[in-house]
Amino acid sequence: MLCTAMAATSGPAIGNRQRVPELMDEPGIDPAALDHALRGIARINAFSLTAGHLWRRLHQIARERRLTRLRILDVGCGNADVTLGVAQRARRSGLNVELFGCDQTAVAVEAARELARRAGLQHVRFFQADVLADDLHGPYDAVVSSLFLHHLDETEAVDLLRRLRGVARHAIVMDDLCRSALGYWLARWGCQVLTRSPVVHFDGPASVRSALTAAEALQLAHAAGLQGATVQRRWPERFTLIWKNDAAVREFVR
Repeated sequence: MLCTAMAATSGPAIGNRQRVPELMDEPGIDPAALDHALRGIARINAFSLTAGHLWRRLHQIARERRLTRLRILDVGCGNADVTLGVAQRARRSGLNVELFGCDQTAVAVEAARELARRAGLQHVRFFQADVLADDLHGPYDAVVSSLFLHHLDETEAVDLLRRLRGVARHAIVMDDLCRSALGYWLARWGCQVLTRSPVVHFDGPASVRSALTAAEALQLAHAAGLQGATVQRRWPERFTLIWKNDAAVREFVR
């Protein structure tokens, strides 16, 4: 199976989206291999400055809407390296922030809880959930995600965005890979440099083939009813999908 999957990611040409199954998504993956992969992804997220990028977006939304407290959900949080990075920045900002993270795998949730405990971030809580089917315990002021959207097919992505619209009072902010030839090579060589995890070495380039373009992400947002959504490109070959709930602003003004 691995040889077949590797053949699907062997070339640099990037055209239409190709859903390549990732090793991390295998139900029978060895927990130690998954933990190693999650730690590798944490290094990649640190290199990509993801937590800082997401926090700047959230802080800007809080300022625009005069919010003194934020209740935030991170969907598909993995071992929560990004969630905790946002939490640390929120603590330094002085805002009253309550953070939640959810993931489908018990290994990721337990790893997230342990990292939060070590960091002394008692206000960050995690729960296991299938975000397409289970209760997300909303509402939240904002919902964020990092490197999660590309795991879904188009129908699932639209369903997810609709669900998140129902639990996000003010905003949705989703950061993900952008499908491009440059992105493929950055993933292929960057993963080799930043981690020794063979799972990440395969999943990184596979993720780019499975990823959306910025234009495709915007189309899915519009299909989900997220009118006014915007997509912005950022280095290294990522995009950020942002939707702000204008109805919440009208309610605030009234």
